[in-house]
Amino acid sequence: MRTTGLLQVDVEYDFLRARRRQFLATLGHWLRVRCRDRNRLMPLDEVVGPAGWRGERRLGRQTIRLDTIVGTAERRRDFDRRFRPTSHQVRFRWERLALAQRRGEAIPPIEVYRVCDWHFVIDGHHRVSIAAASGEPQIEAYVTQVLAEVPCGPGRAPVHQGNRAEAAREAV
Repeated sequence: MRTTGLLQVDVEYDFLRARRRQFLATLGHWLRVRCRDRNRLMPLDEVVGPAGWRGERRLGRQTIRLDTIVGTAERRRDFDRRFRPTSHQVRFRWERLALAQRRGEAIPPIEVYRVCDWHFVIDGHHRVSIAAASGEPQIEAYVTQVLAEVPCGPGRAPVHQGNRAEAAREAV
């Protein structure tokens, strides 16, 4: 991570770097697969819908691994499947939150649904994006467990970084 010593400049550079990485990843993915939707955030309803939503249980505040966050509770196009910004529309909020974080200001935990071992963001997409761009391995979150009609299997193999969304679809 490049630092100039000027927080505002560093935050602007971090956003542009994250945006550039997203663009290059989308371009590369499109050239390989010729399908733009495969790089989007996975919506929660695509996973839980077939399994049947039976209820939910609040688990409280926890530290979760960033690589277990595979999607979103609502359909969003502001970030790709690795939470890189897909447009400049999110830039102002992204930079403001990143600057506050660098200054050491208190940033509230994100909110997520947990389905099996995967997490879907309810609130905090920008915070996840900033953490991912900063190389953080974990993030604080308020977790709500989704109780599905079809339970998760105990012997599932861990999800690989590149295929998290596909593995989540197959597991439920």
